[in-house]
Amino acid sequence: MLSVSAHATNPGTTKSASGPSTTTTVMRGRASWYGSYFQGRRTTSGERYDRFKYTCAHKTLPFGTRIRVTNVKNGKSVVVRVSDRGPYRHQRILDLSEIAARPLGITSCGAATVVAEVVPAETPLGLTTTPSNLAALYAADPNPDAAHTTYSAPDSTASAEPAEATLIEASRPSTTQAVAVAETVDCPKSFLIQAGSFLDAANAQSIQARIKSLLPELQVEVSQDLVDGRPHSRVLVGKFEDRAKAEATRKRLMVWGIGGLVREVALQ
Repeated sequence: MLSVSAHATNPGTTKSASGPSTTTTVMRGRASWYGSYFQGRRTTSGERYDRFKYTCAHKTLPFGTRIRVTNVKNGKSVVVRVSDRGPYRHQRILDLSEIAARPLGITSCGAATVVAEVVPAETPLGLTTTPSNLAALYAADPNPDAAHTTYSAPDSTASAEPAEATLIEASRPSTTQAVAVAETVDCPKSFLIQAGSFLDAANAQSIQARIKSLLPELQVEVSQDLVDGRPHSRVLVGKFEDRAKAEATRKRLMVWGIGGLVREVALQ
């Protein structure tokens, strides 16, 4: 992270000396989610992760901080509580619990661009209304070319018009264009082949090596998942732009005695 402010700003709203709170801390960036694989595991705060509770991971906000998270593509919003640290990959700003990510459409897309506001501690957790000034909060981002930013902006009850924002922190510039509020909610799709699911990771690695030797141009990965509490290793082949190409490759693998099925996945 590249800090661009010489002073720290406390999470939450900022109060003036003569009046009520008029600004709030806002974050803009990508949010992802984590689900059943982490169920029951200890989080950084010490509590156990529960995918059916409205919680999230953030790198620095104090545990217990409440945040209203809104998907800028579909306007859906939830309020979550910080209970863990992260995420630490792909320059993402939040990891949401499964129940929080699902109504935002993040479980199907893998990740989404969000605007997240720190809200008062008494704000109820769960589904909530879309900020009336979502477009203004998004437009107030003082560094839209960065992969993610943190800034102070008028709170949701103060104004529906764009206003001057104060940059608190930003990532280094990103080559990825910011997602416009009006962008479609549909997630781009691709296709892959699942060439087996194994309890023994060595069997999965053996199939992976064989496919790589037969079709070295293809991407072949082993994915680790929990199924009914037991670890499974899945062999995933390629990312194909359409189902026909995936089916053609699946039939080639069958000639060599390697079974499989085609799965549609959302690009992340």
